[in-house]
Amino acid sequence: MSDLPERWTQASVYPDMWADPDDDPRNSGGASPDGELETLKDFLSGYRLTLRMKCEGLSPEQLARRSVPPSTMSLLGLVRHLAEVERDWRNWIVPEERAPRLYGEKDGDFEGALAERELVDSAFADLSREQAATDAALAAHADLGARLEYEDTSVRELWVHRVEEYARHCGHADLLRECVDGRVGQ
Repeated sequence: MSDLPERWTQASVYPDMWADPDDDPRNSGGASPDGELETLKDFLSGYRLTLRMKCEGLSPEQLARRSVPPSTMSLLGLVRHLAEVERDWRNWIVPEERAPRLYGEKDGDFEGALAERELVDSAFADLSREQAATDAALAAHADLGARLEYEDTSVRELWVHRVEEYARHCGHADLLRECVDGRVGQ
């Protein structure tokens, strides 16, 4: 007998996928976007949606489960961390309107990820709000070659860094979700 969950997926056409292509909300069915900025936005949107999909259908206890001890990482911690990171990126864009940390001291995003419905709901609300605020701040900088005041960072670098951050954490979310209930897939 094992405490490990059995691997499973909802997909039937491609059993190693999270969802069948016709049911996957990340599939637009159309041509890929034209232009560098639109491509970056499309990839970021896809990774944001992937993170939410990896968290769907789980209880607060499952979302807060630290599945890979001794790490403090959990799916809920990832949601909180990305809300914190979005806020930090916005501070790069608008340093004169510097917003304080959402979850206190370093690692508060992961350490405070507790199995409470109110914390779960708050984390997803924080993430949505911070994503929208950072998107709005970046909308004023359509020139990807422009430099931001913070460390002379280019707008392009910030966009690429955002995509990279979500992609990396979606990889973590894949493993965390599989440890929680065995669900696998892209």
